Amino acid sequence: MGRSPCCEKAHTNKGAWTREEDERLVAYIQAHGEGCWRSLPKSAGLLRCGKSCRLRWINYLRPDLKRGNFTEKEDELIIKLHSLFGNKWSLIAGRLPGRTDNEIKNYWNTRIKRKLLSRGVDPLTHRPINESAIDDMTTSLGAVLEEEEITSGIWV
Repeated sequence: MGRSPCCEKAHTNKGAWTREEDERLVAYIQAHGEGCWRSLPKSAGLLRCGKSCRLRWINYLRPDLKRGNFTEKEDELIIKLHSLFGNKWSLIAGRLPGRTDNEIKNYWNTRIKRKLLSRGVDPLTHRPINESAIDDMTTSLGAVLEEEEITSGIWV
């Protein structure tokens, strides 16, 4: 039939978290550890949804989170991992301790794509833009020639 709602929407806070809510969440997790996120808000005395608590902890409050600018070394690692995994941000984040998948995705879309384009590299294929354009033209030209050969009855 479906899963029951994680919380009563009528009795939950929405919007920005307060300092007191953050302190309650951190204190609860430090005392009891990460567990069932659906029951955590009630146990911690928070009027929040379990999903909201989980995201707040993972993206903002974890003590091992790395804050601040990305280093040049991290930039190059993100580029290499993106060429291997594509837009699998959680796989990439797993190899960059302290960084979240959402943070890496946003950084890719706002900074690294432009950086690659300025270097003359296609951010999707990770190949030089000129080579990529030539390959695309060759592929489409080959398809046109093949179609002409088939329709004209000429087989090479």
